[in-house]
This record gives sequence, C-alpha cells and structure tokens, in this order.
Amino acid sequence: MNSTRRSKPAARALAWHRSVWFEWLQFLVLFGLVLALTIHGAQSMDYQWKWAKVPKYIYRVIDGELIWGPLMKGVFVTLDIAWKAGILAMLIGLATALLRLSGTIVGSALAWTYIEVIRNTPILVQVLIFYFIIAAVLGIPREWAGVLCLAFYEGAFTAEIIRGAIVAVAKGQREAGQSLGFSRVDLYRDIVLPQALPLMLPPLGGILVNLVKHSAIVSVIAVFDLTTQARTVVSDTFMAFEIWLTTAAMYLVMTVTLSLLVAWLERRYKVH
Repeated sequence: MNSTRRSKPAARALAWHRSVWFEWLQFLVLFGLVLALTIHGAQSMDYQWKWAKVPKYIYRVIDGELIWGPLMKGVFVTLDIAWKAGILAMLIGLATALLRLSGTIVGSALAWTYIEVIRNTPILVQVLIFYFIIAAVLGIPREWAGVLCLAFYEGAFTAEIIRGAIVAVAKGQREAGQSLGFSRVDLYRDIVLPQALPLMLPPLGGILVNLVKHSAIVSVIAVFDLTTQARTVVSDTFMAFEIWLTTAAMYLVMTVTLSLLVAWLERRYKVH
C-alpha cells in the first residue's frame, strides 16, 4: 500500500519531466541565463544597444510588400539544407543498418568502416574534404556538398539507431513471418520496420534537431545559411550582441518546434 502511494508522486514527476511544458521551461531558463550573462557583459563594456535596427535584417514592408531580410533568407537556406540532408541521412542510415544486419562479410565490413570513420572524425574536417576534394572532382555545387556532408555524418548515427531498433524487435516476429512464407523484403517492410518505428522515433528526433544545429558548419564553405548571413550582418553593422542573440533565438525556435513535432509523433506511435 505504501509503495503504491509513493509510486504515484514518482509517476507524476516522471510524466512532468517528459512533458512539453518541461521542455519549454528548460528553454526559457537557459535562454534567460544566456541573456542575463550577455546583458551583464555588455554593461561592463559600456555597449550601446541597437535593437531598433534589428527588425530590418529579418523583414521589411515596402509599399505593402513583404521583403525578407538577410537573416530570414538564411533561415530558409538552413531549413532547405536540413530537410534535404535529413531525408538522405534516413536513407543512408537505413541502408547501412541493413548492411550491418545482412550477415555478409563484405556488407558488414563496409557498413562498420563507414560508421567508425564518420563517428571518429570531426565534422569540420569532413565538410572541408567534401567541398575541396569530392565536390571539386565531381563538380558538385557547394550547397549540395554541405547537404551530402551532413547527410553522411548524421547517417552514421542514424544507422546505429535503426539497427538497434530492428534488433529490439522480438525474434519470434521474424520467425512467424518466415513461417508464413514472407520474403526478406516483405518481412522487413510489413513486420520488422513497423514495429521498430516507435523505438526509433525519440533518438531520430534528436538526429533531426542536430541536423538543424550542425547545418551551421556549411558556413565555412560560404553557403549563405543563417550563420553566414549573421556573420555578414555583424561585419557590416558591428551589432554583434543583437545579431548573434537574434540568430540564437531563431535556431532555438526551429529546434524547439522540431522537438515538439517529434514529441507529438512519439505520442501518436507510442509503444503499448
């Protein structure tokens, strides 16, 4: 009886910890701390704030027409890179996971080598290799060099997530499918992957959030994403505090929105 009473508060605490409101609370606390430290640092430097000039770098309305500023244009490029890289990362991750589970020596070795090389080298080095070597040899545009680099980088982590979820599906499910005459393709498509999907969703959501954050790395190869646009505006206006705080807020809005979407999908496809 006492253990039951104790378990109810614990269950409520766990539910709160996993709730969307808790995520928003974390976001607000973290943003407040960063903002307070920034304001304190600016005051110690006798910095003159110029927030009134920031909106024009986000949007302007001229003769009734909405014109996006450089920061919003950067957001659109960031989102474009993220969704393209996200789709490719999922496909690469799925193919790599199936190779690791194929049981063939060559397939398993190729998949293992790819995962270990990608996971144990810096993404900055990888994007420079993609741009200066692979893209230069194959004639790939710089934006697609960034997309491919992000896709292969996140694809390595995605592969391990998918492999783990597939392995977690009960062995009896596979045996039942085989006894019914399912081919290997049908077995994965109709039995294994649908059951593995709810197990994949939480970590795959983290991968997608990381994609948005890691997309800033393409700024080193002069792709005009949000980070590149922010650097350009700062160099032209010297409003470092205002522009970088605004840029951070834009990234936070994108990642928190994506986290909320993933949380909704988790609830919809929750494992019972």
